[in-house]
Amino acid sequence: MGILDRSPATTRPDAVGREDDPRPPVVRLDGVSHEYQLAGGRFRSGPARSLQALRDVSIDIRSGTVVGVEGPSGSGKSTLLHAVAGLLVPTTGTVSLLGIELSELGDRRRAQVRRRHVGIVFQGFHLLPSLSARANVALPLVGEGVGRATRRKRATELLEAVGLGDRTTHLPGELSGGERQRVAIARALVTDPDVIVADEPTGELDSKTGAKVLELLTSLGEQRVVLLASHDAATLSVADRRITLHDGQVVERDR
Repeated sequence: MGILDRSPATTRPDAVGREDDPRPPVVRLDGVSHEYQLAGGRFRSGPARSLQALRDVSIDIRSGTVVGVEGPSGSGKSTLLHAVAGLLVPTTGTVSLLGIELSELGDRRRAQVRRRHVGIVFQGFHLLPSLSARANVALPLVGEGVGRATRRKRATELLEAVGLGDRTTHLPGELSGGERQRVAIARALVTDPDVIVADEPTGELDSKTGAKVLELLTSLGEQRVVLLASHDAATLSVADRRITLHDGQVVERDR
């Protein structure tokens, strides 16, 4: 079994999210709305204002699903991914991950659930410039108390799996954009998560490199949940299901 493989999942449904699918959802959003509080005025003085980023979003997603999240800038795509990842607690509604209701958890416990069950591929990669590719990939395991030798072995195997076995000791500044993106994906996989969220995963890549990244993410989605937020038609075309957001509301979804 390869490093990117997992134990076989339950048979994948032809229509993702079918009402007759007996499996419980890995991700469930129920009536989720979220407001960002903004300071008023040019110099952050005056009365506070709010920005409604999500409005009454309800979604169930089962394992073995690649979901494309689309919509114009400001439609709520990134906020949706952050809510699923437990990076924010919605103003109203609930987000459940593997049956765990995230808003009922304190910050520390929510971070533990996120580290163990969610892999995040940020739009800007968010690699630490002073750490090697291997050290960046291994970083999420530090908080889990994994020993140094095991961290190095796991990170090396993942970098080899994404075609970067000869770049383990390189710093991010010594890597191309596509290589940095693959390091970010390897880091997202290091805890063997149940859910991967990727915000514009091909936004800074050329078409050839982007196609390779999409092929990798699609293969990962065979036994996990993968959420891809993007404006790019080619990126969204690999999804089993699409969710379209407009002004924070789900206006269309594929079944």
